[in-house]
Amino acid sequence: MRSRARSAGLMIGILADAVLADPRRGHPVAGFGALAGALERRLYRDSVPAGAGYAAILVGATVGAGVLVERARLPPAARVAATAVGTWAVLGGTSLVREGEALARALDADDPVSARARVSHLCARDPELLDVAGMARAGVESLAENTSDAVVGPLVWGALAGLPGLLGYRAVNTLDAMVGYRSPRYHRFGRIPARLDDLVNLLPARVTALVTVAVAPLVGGSPRAALRAWRRDAAGHPSPNAGPVEATVAGALGLQLGGSTRYAYGTEERPSLGEGPVPAVADLHRVARLSRLVAGAVGLLAVGAVALRDAACCPAPAVDHGWRRWRDRVGGTALPRAAR
Repeated sequence: MRSRARSAGLMIGILADAVLADPRRGHPVAGFGALAGALERRLYRDSVPAGAGYAAILVGATVGAGVLVERARLPPAARVAATAVGTWAVLGGTSLVREGEALARALDADDPVSARARVSHLCARDPELLDVAGMARAGVESLAENTSDAVVGPLVWGALAGLPGLLGYRAVNTLDAMVGYRSPRYHRFGRIPARLDDLVNLLPARVTALVTVAVAPLVGGSPRAALRAWRRDAAGHPSPNAGPVEATVAGALGLQLGGSTRYAYGTEERPSLGEGPVPAVADLHRVARLSRLVAGAVGLLAVGAVALRDAACCPAPAVDHGWRRWRDRVGGTALPRAAR
């Protein structure tokens, strides 16, 4: 029954994210971020062990809370509700796509002020240093990478490990977003959170890339070009997980991503991914559609995989309506109950 609640809860949580998106205030992930920020102020040291302890406390407590809820003696409806709320809380696909579309509309309207405000909602790049082409590229790359982080990662870990997987994944990903930068402050303190994020995203990033290849024709893209870019270009990216995701999107849409990437703490030179022109504003609309398709496909796969596992591991009990007892009596073979 516990695993059946998992598939039902995942499905309801996915639908809730599609309909409700993220609340403007009082989001649980924002609350976790505030707690993490307060703890950082107390524990920060310019050292790797300090960052490791910081991550262990926050991730361990979050996963532990999920384990306690799953092991509690809750009625089936409460189990479903807990998984549904957890799924909705950690998914960010609908809000992600809306932000990408809002950036595209601002650029379409030649409103760079509004566009720069939207860029800051999508990534950590300094929007004041970006022109229109730079904002379009930032939007495309951020939508590609965050489709894996905000949608596929939670669903993969939710399918594998239930509520502890959902909450633990989002805790790791949030800490990476907060302290996992190569800046002077976080070069040591954020090293373990960043490596932990790399580890938990190894599988989700490749699921994202595979599904991107599969759905590419639905946005006028090429699966063959997506696979070629993945094989040829992904390994050159400094992130082991952003590389496959961004490369397959670049190949699928016939774009070239990468190049100089400016953050507040400095500039990183990224390798070229894919072949073709650099992203234009119209490509933001295409990658938003692609993000929705990947999210929908992975949602169906996650719920379906859990439901199939439930059916294989916990088949419904057979109902014989007394047939065997009647047969035994009529046939004169009234076996002891323990032998039947």
